Amino acid sequence: MGDLKGIISKLDYIKSLGVDIIWLNPIYSSPNADNGYDISDYQNIMKEFGTMQDFDALLKGLHQRGIKLVMDLVVNHSSDEHKWFQESRKSRDNPYRDYYHWWPAEKGKPAFRPGAFEADGSGWRYDKTTDSYYLHYFNFKQPDLNWENPKVRQEIYSMMRWWLDKGIDGFRMDVIPFISKDTSFPVITQEELNKNYQGRWDVYMGSGPHLHEYLQEMNREVLSKYDCISLAEGAGMLTSTALNFVDADRNELNMGYHFEGTNLGYIPGYFKKMGPYSLVDFKKIYSDWDAVYQTKGWGTIYLGNHDQPRMTSRWGNDAPEYQSFSSKLLTTFLLSMRGTPYYYNGDEIGMVNAKFDKIEDYRDIETLAEYERLQKTGGDLKQFIEDQKTGGARDNGRTPFQWNATPNAGFTEGNPWLKVHPNHLTINAESQENDADSTLNYFRKLVQLRKKEPILIYGSYTLLDEENENIYAYLRELNGRKILVLLNFTSQEALFSIPIAVEGAKILL
Repeated sequence: MGDLKGIISKLDYIKSLGVDIIWLNPIYSSPNADNGYDISDYQNIMKEFGTMQDFDALLKGLHQRGIKLVMDLVVNHSSDEHKWFQESRKSRDNPYRDYYHWWPAEKGKPAFRPGAFEADGSGWRYDKTTDSYYLHYFNFKQPDLNWENPKVRQEIYSMMRWWLDKGIDGFRMDVIPFISKDTSFPVITQEELNKNYQGRWDVYMGSGPHLHEYLQEMNREVLSKYDCISLAEGAGMLTSTALNFVDADRNELNMGYHFEGTNLGYIPGYFKKMGPYSLVDFKKIYSDWDAVYQTKGWGTIYLGNHDQPRMTSRWGNDAPEYQSFSSKLLTTFLLSMRGTPYYYNGDEIGMVNAKFDKIEDYRDIETLAEYERLQKTGGDLKQFIEDQKTGGARDNGRTPFQWNATPNAGFTEGNPWLKVHPNHLTINAESQENDADSTLNYFRKLVQLRKKEPILIYGSYTLLDEENENIYAYLRELNGRKILVLLNFTSQEALFSIPIAVEGAKILL
C-alpha cells in the first residue's frame, strides 16, 4: 500500500529534495471507497497505513528535519460508515439526524444535484430505513455533512484543534467551497446556471449562502489561534471570487488553488477526454490568476496531484526522447512562478502516465463509475480506455513511486495496490541520484535557486511575447533586478521576440 513507516524510511530523501512542507492525502480511518476521502474516524489512522504512534514518529521525524506537515481535511462529507451517519440513518428523530442532509420521500424526489463518481450522475440516494433521500455530492458512500447545524461545525473545529495541538502545521481543505447548502434545495434550471454561475454546477455548489460566514468562524475559533497553513481546494472558485477566500483582511484562509489550468484541453461533453489546446490559452490562464494576487492575497501553482494525470504526460511529451526535457521544462515553470508551488511526488523523477489497457487495472472510483455509465448507455468503452491514457484517469498519477529497478520498483515486496509502471527499469530515483543531468537533480538545483533568489518568490510577473504559440516567456522582477524565463513547449527550436536585450545576461540554469 505504501504506509507511514514507508514515509519515515524515506525522510532523508524528502529532506534532500529541499521541500519545506509535505501534504499527505487522507490517512484517517476509512473504508477506502474513495482512497481515504471517505473518513469513518477523524481521530484515528487507517489501519493499512499504520498506527497513531507511527504518525507521531513521522511528525517528529519531519520536524527534526525542518519540514512541516499539512493534513488533508475532508469535511464537506464523511464516510457512510462514520458513527454520525450510522446513527443519522436509524430514524428521523435520531439526535444525529441533522448532521446530514435528508429529504423525506413523501415530499417527492428532491431537486437534482450532481453526484460525482455515480453512474447515474445523481447526488441523492434513497435510503429505505427512513424512507428518505440523503445528499452526497460525491459517491453514495460519502454523505454530505450538514454545516448549517452548529453542532456539526463545533465537532469539526474541535477535531481540527486536536490535530493542531498534536503539532501538525495546517490543513489542505478538500472541496471546502461546497460546505454551505441552501437547505430548501430549490430546483435550478440550466438557464439560471448559465445566467448566474457560468453554466457550471461546481460554481453553483461553491456559492452556498453561508460559506464565508463559516470560514470566518473557522478562522476565529481555530486557525487564528495557531501558526498554521490553510489551503482551499478551490472547486468552483473563479478569478472573480478567489480573493473572498484569501484576502488577509477577511480572516478566512491563506491560499487556494484553482482548476482552470488543469481543466484546459478537455473536450466538453466527454469525460476527461483531451483535445488540442493552445499554449496561448495556457499562458492566459496562469497570467490571469497571477493578476488576482497582484496586491492582495497569495496564489498557488501546480500541474499535477493525486487527482490529475502525470504532468509530464499531460502537459509535456512523455515519449522516451522527450520525457526528461518535458519534465525539466514543467518543473522550471512551477518553480519560477509567483505563488507557492505544489509539486506531486514522483514528478521530480519524471514519472509518466500508467496508460492501463484494461478497466480491471484501474482502482479509482471515478474511472470505474464512468465506465459503468458508458456500459449502461452503450458508449464506446474501447475509446474510453484510450482517452484515460492521456487526459483522464486519476490512477495515472497514483501508481507506486519508482525507487529503483528491482521488481515493483522497490515500493513493496508484496503485490502492489496498482501496477508499477514498466518504465521503472529506466526511470527511478536510484538511477538519477548520481546523474548530475537527471530530472531529480535538476529539481533540487531549481529548488535551491528559488530559495536563494527572492525575485522568484516575491518578484512581479510580466508575460512577454503573449501570442507566441511555441514559447512561454515571462519576466520576474524585484528591486530593479530581473530574471527572464524562457520555456519552449515544442520539440523544435523556436523563435521569440521580447523587448529586452539578453546579450550579457547571466544564464542561471
